[in-house]
Amino acid sequence: MSVQRSYDSWSSTYDTVENKTRDLEKFACREILEEIPFETVIELGCGTGKNTEWLVTKAKHVTAVDLSEEMQAIARAKIRADNVQFRQADIKRPWHFAASTADLITCSLILEHIQDLDFVFGQASRHLNLNGHFYICELHPFKQYEGTKARFETGNGLEIVECYTHNVSDYFRAAEKAGLTLCRFDEWFDDGDRTRVPRLASFLLRPMR
Repeated sequence: MSVQRSYDSWSSTYDTVENKTRDLEKFACREILEEIPFETVIELGCGTGKNTEWLVTKAKHVTAVDLSEEMQAIARAKIRADNVQFRQADIKRPWHFAASTADLITCSLILEHIQDLDFVFGQASRHLNLNGHFYICELHPFKQYEGTKARFETGNGLEIVECYTHNVSDYFRAAEKAGLTLCRFDEWFDDGDRTRVPRLASFLLRPMR
């Protein structure tokens, strides 16, 4: 099953089943971006709107993008703000959904489904303001090494979404190639227990000057 169809199928239970990855990323997003000023946002992988709900309270305009029509339909129903525009799009193709550059681009839990990081980072760099930030939060490679993948229960059993393993160095190299430099790198642990394998890795990038 394609990634798009998998998330369409997952949409009906995505917000209600226990999901430590989803919940920890929601916390990380707010923790990292709380003190960063931004007016315009391109949100990649808005899903059912877990971060969109918060971003619209901070920004003047949010372009919320997702590949799954069904996931985004839930976000549309939940978020009635005037300052958000929802766009269904594939970020592996040129970003025609981005009418202008943005102060902030966020990318949450979707790069594990994308093989070519260089293209996405290149597009992000092209659509980011000079003083803007590119926030990324993904399943930690250490978790991927252990075999963890996006998965959900269906009436026919467990559905595992197509994934690619990206090492931390892969993110750094893609950023450098796209003319982006690292401002902050964090690892996020279940219950803050740093003796365990981290669940998430986050990167805050900005254009090189």
